[in-house]
Amino acid sequence: MKADELDLRRYAHSDLPRIRQTLIDIHADAYADAMDDEFNQRFPWFVDHWGSAPAFSCVIAYEGGEAVGFAYGAPAARHREWWREHLAPAPERDRTFSFSELAVRTKRRGAGIAERLAHALLGSRDEDLAVLLVDTAHPRVQALYESWGFRKVGERRPFPDSPVCAVMLVELPPEAGAGLR
Repeated sequence: MKADELDLRRYAHSDLPRIRQTLIDIHADAYADAMDDEFNQRFPWFVDHWGSAPAFSCVIAYEGGEAVGFAYGAPAARHREWWREHLAPAPERDRTFSFSELAVRTKRRGAGIAERLAHALLGSRDEDLAVLLVDTAHPRVQALYESWGFRKVGERRPFPDSPVCAVMLVELPPEAGAGLR
């Protein structure tokens, strides 16, 4: 199945009890080779944390009834966005959506699902910017986000046991031709 033939379904905060295990299962598949890492083992906590935000937004891609990927996030608290420490002065338009997580099952990678999910999640946002973190040990992932219009503005380690991450921003909606269609 092609990425443009996927069944994309949107979910909100109130749906978390129904989709929580689906997110955990996809993440476990996507990170199967790194699940011995304690940081990855805490993913259920992150699902609960982000899912507790009243404006939590999630898109899950289904292929033939099987959930194959997801993207989720929530609006950031105004003037407490963690990208600010890397960019001064802040843009005038600075309402920010925190793009927290994107995962695609291992067997479905390379089919355009990640881009489709990112577009579905970000294309419906009314914030001015989207921010995300990318492990600096994964330059191909960072390059993928750059192909979608994101730019690196700094680096940070969000938790003591997390990897050093590139802080990446994109103006919303992403520019035409920036990859996100």
